Amino acid sequence: MASDPFWLFGYGSLIWKPDLPYSDRVPARLPGWSRRFWQGSHDHRGLPDAPGRVVTLIESAQDRCDGVAYRVPADAAATVLAGLDHREKNGYERHRVKLETSSGEALEALIYVAAPGNFAWLGPAPLAAIAAQIARAQGPSGSNREYLQRLAESLRTLGSDDDHVFALEALLPSDKT
Repeated sequence: MASDPFWLFGYGSLIWKPDLPYSDRVPARLPGWSRRFWQGSHDHRGLPDAPGRVVTLIESAQDRCDGVAYRVPADAAATVLAGLDHREKNGYERHRVKLETSSGEALEALIYVAAPGNFAWLGPAPLAAIAAQIARAQGPSGSNREYLQRLAESLRTLGSDDDHVFALEALLPSDKT
């Protein structure tokens, strides 16, 4: 795979900050999965003693997750995979999935998922508690608040309706800075 072109599905910060070369970018949907702010971020949007929360995917037969698929060209594949493995090192693993594009095309794609039980797993919590944690978390890549707000904005641009993301955004305390 490291020398072959591949599709990559972005469902979190990869939607608005891909930081990778790609030859094509298409809105896509992953059936059978839902996006949740259940993964801890000790290295990007939080710190080891004050983790932020970032999204992962949870299998859910009745749900779907909207995002963006990127076609990574063969000449960039090895470099992109190495960069993604580093970017997603905080508990994420690679998986292969079947995506659907808005035109109905089926794509096989790579995703990174942080499964329950990984070392940074925070799991479910009341939405107000998750929003409060996001509001105060800050890490080397910026504020956790910004991560949530940019994700919500990107999903609106895609025409996606994500109840979990939008409910958390609505619960964020006002930013007094």
